Amino acid sequence: MAGIYIHIPFCKQACHYCDFHFTTNLSNTKLLAKSIAKEIELQKDFFSSQNTIETIYFGGGTPSLLEKNELEIILNAIHKSFSISDLVEVTLEANPDDLSSEKITELKNLNFNRLSIGIQSFKDSVLKFLNRSHSATQAKRAIEQAKDAGIHNVSIDLIYGIPTQTNKMWLEDIQQALDLDVPHISSYCLTVEEKTVFGNWLKKGKFTPQEDSTQADHFKTLVNTLQSSGFWHYEISNFAKEGYFSKHNSSYWENKEYLGVGPSAHSFDGRIRQFNVKSNPLYLKAIQKGYIPYNQEVLTKENIANEYIMTSLRTMWGCDLKKLYKSSGLTFSITQKEQIELFLKESKITFNDSIVKLTMEGKLFADSIAASLFFD
Repeated sequence: MAGIYIHIPFCKQACHYCDFHFTTNLSNTKLLAKSIAKEIELQKDFFSSQNTIETIYFGGGTPSLLEKNELEIILNAIHKSFSISDLVEVTLEANPDDLSSEKITELKNLNFNRLSIGIQSFKDSVLKFLNRSHSATQAKRAIEQAKDAGIHNVSIDLIYGIPTQTNKMWLEDIQQALDLDVPHISSYCLTVEEKTVFGNWLKKGKFTPQEDSTQADHFKTLVNTLQSSGFWHYEISNFAKEGYFSKHNSSYWENKEYLGVGPSAHSFDGRIRQFNVKSNPLYLKAIQKGYIPYNQEVLTKENIANEYIMTSLRTMWGCDLKKLYKSSGLTFSITQKEQIELFLKESKITFNDSIVKLTMEGKLFADSIAASLFFD
């Protein structure tokens, strides 16, 4: 099974924290859709085997800015170039202010069966600070309209660790999501990236990040509240009710093959990673000339092992050392085993039947724990 990711690099305005590839110039949306369709045609032999497509994911950027006919252009290209007999999940990322009852009905008629709505907060003061384009009222309405239209597989994004955001405010956001009966929540700690408004403010002394201890408290509040409400904490930043795990995103953590199309999109065929150019003009120009502008990285056995360690440790299933050996042929050195012993003593991991899993404390240090176990 394989998945297809489509990167739609358009937004109405720039959020102060975002460093994804996008533009606020919306004049080329149809040309971009046609170019993505052309790339899909050029990539019809991408997968090493006759893989059928299990998931399609429109990300960005803001895919909900596309008109119905623009989405159809891309979807039709996928149908023509790939086998979709096993298609089970078709996701569109959306901003609340783009969603109306009519828009959601259009999406459902195009066979979208999952919406990932970028809410970030249910508080207008926080949304204004983040420079989001929607209001708290629009956020709640979008969820209700999706469910009324029959799309019950709804995920929302929430951000914590925001300056001035108290633990009480954060708990109120979580409770609002629970009251709206959302079955999937992706939640991220605010990080300040260099080439963003917040990054610029930080350099000028106009931005004071939350204390690490406060961010840790927010994370623990998130985990404890959602788990006590019937959610599975199946990946560091992802929580879902039974039956609502993201199949597309799970494929990344399981190292399945996927094709990424559009400017800045990444692809993986099991041994090679491919990275499309992060420039709309360069991408459009290349596709019009009949070639895909990308760079490639051929993975070594160490790369494969390290990626498995990084992604698997983030999940509730953990890192299986038997699977690690099967995929890469590598086994842990004495130094790596000593690190395992240290983390066990610090109660940051559990280690049972060859499987390493992070504890609650370990999840606060997930990246550094993974990095310390990497192969050189």
